[in-house]
Amino acid sequence: MANAKNEVLITRIINAPRELVYNAWTKPEHLMQWYAPTGCTIRFALLDIKQGGKYLSCITIPDGKECWCVGEYLEIIPNEKIVQTMAVSDGEGKRISAIDAGMDKDWPDETVVTVTFEDTTDGKTKLTLHQTVNEDLAKRTGAHPSWLIMFDRMEDLLQKSSS
Repeated sequence: MANAKNEVLITRIINAPRELVYNAWTKPEHLMQWYAPTGCTIRFALLDIKQGGKYLSCITIPDGKECWCVGEYLEIIPNEKIVQTMAVSDGEGKRISAIDAGMDKDWPDETVVTVTFEDTTDGKTKLTLHQTVNEDLAKRTGAHPSWLIMFDRMEDLLQKSSS
């Protein structure tokens, strides 16, 4: 296991079956409901969820600032694993530096996010997220707490859809 300081590592037990949790990550109608922190919205100019597929997303924060991101799905194993790049971009999908986007000077221009899904013995899902960015930096910039908030939103969505 990698040193937690050199990457973000979040493990979470989600109270839903693995297939539903995986679908929350891969079905656009679900992804759009939780894949942004509370108070923010997300939209996709491009979303092709398949191995080799690309996406262009924009999270709009409450003050109206837009945070664009472009990436590619490097690996998708249904119900098991998603690996994707996340790069800072402009609204046209052209990669730009994190500094040019107004982000922390230490934030990398691109990270890789790996998400794995595992069954637990009680019908829940163990979700593990790795992101190739220093954990302390991710906590300082709000990226780490944003993942936690988004996982709360995803679990709420899954609970509402199953009731």
